[in-house]
Amino acid sequence: MVMTPEGKNQVIETYKRHEGDTGSPEVQVALLTERITYLTEHFKVHKKDFHSKTGLLKLVGQRRKLLNYLKNKDIQRYRELIERLGLRK
Repeated sequence: MVMTPEGKNQVIETYKRHEGDTGSPEVQVALLTERITYLTEHFKVHKKDFHSKTGLLKLVGQRRKLLNYLKNKDIQRYRELIERLGLRK
């Protein structure tokens, strides 16, 4: 199911760095990861949905840029985020 406002708030509460934080790279990457996870499940059922696949590729690119920014800015925060989200193996 598409992310509800309650689900979005839950992700924000989990990854925020301080009170009222909704725009830090950690929160943005976490929200993008949730959307990417939803779309990958969507494509297991709808294999020919090429329009949404384009959107998925844009989301992955956007997440990659945010992760590169965070890696260059603060490597420790980057490593913690990767560990929490389980993005690398």
